[in-house]
Amino acid sequence: MKRVLQVILGIVVTLIGFFIYHNYPANSEAKAISPLADTNHIKHCLELVINTSAPRNYKNTSTLDTVAERIRTEFLQHTDRVSFQTFAVRNHDYKNVIASFEPDSAERIIVGAHYDVCKEQDGADDNASGVAGILELARLLKNQPLQYRIDLVAYSLEEPPFFATTNMGSYFHAQSLHDNKVPVLGMISLEMIGYYSDTANSQTYPLGFFKWIYGDKGNFMTIVQKSFCGAFARKFKKLAFDNNSIPAKSFRVPSFFGGIDLSDHRNYWKFGYSAIMVTNTSFYRNQHYHEKSDQLATLDITRMGQTIETVYRVLMAYK
Repeated sequence: MKRVLQVILGIVVTLIGFFIYHNYPANSEAKAISPLADTNHIKHCLELVINTSAPRNYKNTSTLDTVAERIRTEFLQHTDRVSFQTFAVRNHDYKNVIASFEPDSAERIIVGAHYDVCKEQDGADDNASGVAGILELARLLKNQPLQYRIDLVAYSLEEPPFFATTNMGSYFHAQSLHDNKVPVLGMISLEMIGYYSDTANSQTYPLGFFKWIYGDKGNFMTIVQKSFCGAFARKFKKLAFDNNSIPAKSFRVPSFFGGIDLSDHRNYWKFGYSAIMVTNTSFYRNQHYHEKSDQLATLDITRMGQTIETVYRVLMAYK
């Protein structure tokens, strides 16, 4: 029995050591950088997504169409290259909304967020925050000189009952890139980026020892990667740690580790693309996850803006 316990302890210590090595450095303190995000615009974009007559779930296709049109209209304020990608699921049409920024013929970076919700709720953090993120990125990217083409994509059908199926809007988009042999550098999924807290023990983790590395306050943005994540994901982390105006953490584990694939980036992994998720860690922090209490009043728009501008600075610095 003693020998068994020694072996188990050895395995645990080895795994912890591997995790620390794999993620080093795991933390980056916020830099004193002049703010770029417009919190009034971010709030406006949140309201565009949230304020509907019926919840924007898969059953309410007319509501989803209304939100898709609002997103398209907002994108058009910043680029004239906006389109719908329409796909059929269960005899209904759903839409991804795509906004592109020059140069047209260059390799692409995809930044995406889903605009549907689970069941009947506002879904302010999940995931109106991510959609507001790509709409604010559109404002920031307008008329900027870019080395790569950037496509901002608002997806439908991320939530149950379609999650982890080929009916997800992001699956259709990733598959279309693959089938058309579009050169893609990488993908960034913005998934729940609006909720932050400075309260002790406001941040939980799948394993208790993570608090030793990341702390117990939910006041940071997280970059989620998988092992063997590809050049784009590795470079994104480095650039984000150099350009973050909010504390940033890195979380990189094998793809079978529960929870790291719980958003649209999972579908880009399936087609071999280097992809990451930027998140506030979802239900590990936000107790309003998939509840009717997930409302605009619970969001911290200032720190949400700091997360968005960190992503923007990475896009501009990527060489």
